[in-house]
Amino acid sequence: MEMNGSAIVAMVGKNCVAIATDKRLGQQALTVDMGFEKVFPVTDSMYIGLAGLATDVKTLRDRFRMRVNLYKHREERTIEPGTFANLVSHTLYERRFGPYFVEPVIAGLDKNQQPFICNMDLIGNINYAKDFVVCGTASDNLFGMCESLWEPDLGPEDLFEMVSQALLNAVDRDAMSGWGAVVHIITPDGTITRELKGRMD
Repeated sequence: MEMNGSAIVAMVGKNCVAIATDKRLGQQALTVDMGFEKVFPVTDSMYIGLAGLATDVKTLRDRFRMRVNLYKHREERTIEPGTFANLVSHTLYERRFGPYFVEPVIAGLDKNQQPFICNMDLIGNINYAKDFVVCGTASDNLFGMCESLWEPDLGPEDLFEMVSQALLNAVDRDAMSGWGAVVHIITPDGTITRELKGRMD
């Protein structure tokens, strides 16, 4: 899990949810890329973040895209966050004896516009949360920052400020992640995406 480095956090607000990630791709201490994508759209109101081995991140991104499209054609409706979480869990558990080295984070709004977040371990054990979830090499630092900053019923702008401060301060204390960040704020009216500058040393 520490080969490439990563930091992903999702937070719940009032009828909105945020998911943020760092941009660094490394080969241990060597920085390879400063714009590696780790958070991907699943539907218009749901995103998945994949922290871990870069090759498995790319593999699972394509596999989840295929399975979501198959679900949409077969069921003739958009997949819900809870259903997608079970799909991801099942996909990881299929490979439990030779697992994908990724920790997924799912964030989105359900059909009632209620926030949904969860994360998983390597073999798909789901951890549902009502406040925030974190993963990656900076997860210990993120836990401390999120527990200090998070408050219930934050609006989109306040939620953006909280998740940005938590992520940037956490990756400053982790040599394996950082080099800027991307934040997605998912609201009933659409998704707002912003890029943040961070320390690059």
